[in-house]
Amino acid sequence: MIIVTGGAGFIGSNLIAALNRHTAEPVLVVDDLEDGHKFVNLVDLTIADYLDRDDFLDRIDAGDDFGGVSAVFHQGACSTTTEWDGRMMMARNFEYSKRLLAWCETRRVPFIYASSAAVYGGNTTFVEHPANEKPLNVYGYSKLLFDQYYRRHATSLNTQVAGLRYFNVYGPREQHKGSMASVAFHFNNQLIASDRVRVFEGSHGYDDGEQRRDFVYVDDVVAVNLWLLEHPTVSGVFNCGTGQAEPFNAMAHGVIDWHGRGEIEYIPFPEHLVGAYQSFTEADLSNLRAAGYDGVFRSVADGVRAYLDTLDAQ
Repeated sequence: MIIVTGGAGFIGSNLIAALNRHTAEPVLVVDDLEDGHKFVNLVDLTIADYLDRDDFLDRIDAGDDFGGVSAVFHQGACSTTTEWDGRMMMARNFEYSKRLLAWCETRRVPFIYASSAAVYGGNTTFVEHPANEKPLNVYGYSKLLFDQYYRRHATSLNTQVAGLRYFNVYGPREQHKGSMASVAFHFNNQLIASDRVRVFEGSHGYDDGEQRRDFVYVDDVVAVNLWLLEHPTVSGVFNCGTGQAEPFNAMAHGVIDWHGRGEIEYIPFPEHLVGAYQSFTEADLSNLRAAGYDGVFRSVADGVRAYLDTLDAQ
């Protein structure tokens, strides 16, 4: 059995869809469906069982082996970057991860978990090194703290442990995320509603819409996860992005080009994001490539086309 925490979420459900295509191994989904809208991400998936996050943790703490587990993909977390409830964030993103890692280590179960590029904060060097890790919010700090915890114990661990620092992921199955959904999702909805795509005016030294992010398509993120599953000797903390920053304007034009209509409207940069906003991200993939991963990552133009083709087919 493979366990996927956060399995009803964005990346988790895309990962399960890929597991369904690539293996006959049963999948146990762990999530918190207090927001019942996420159920739609599970409807077309084949799963062996579902457990609420709290019930799952109770069984983890009790030492349940779930009948034998071959791998854990730990995608479950509070990923709201604007959330400032630090106690809740630490409980869900740090303590939860520690308890699950301990369970995996005892049973030598591979543990592949979601970290985040938010650990880099306002830094402009995106290499997996403590000198570059300066988060701007408590979400980023909670992710960094677990990366640090893993690093401290790495030499004493006997199982595969790999953390993936996701950059700006976009793609199908993110409709439940509200304001935390990708700009591709929001741009598409804006264009459908008004024939306009709203992009931030210039800020942080960038011209209108030229703030740059490493936008990575969700299928490419899933491919890295599956590669790690197939390479159990690979452990470490790795960036997971395209390695190429592109401007928000590129994402906007990708959506406009797909629809064949629309225009960009530049809007004022929000005051509440001043000092808590990454105006530039670009994954350094040196460590991931050195580990042996040679997969190709889509450009924004190709990723947006794939995303909107999928939405159109649905």
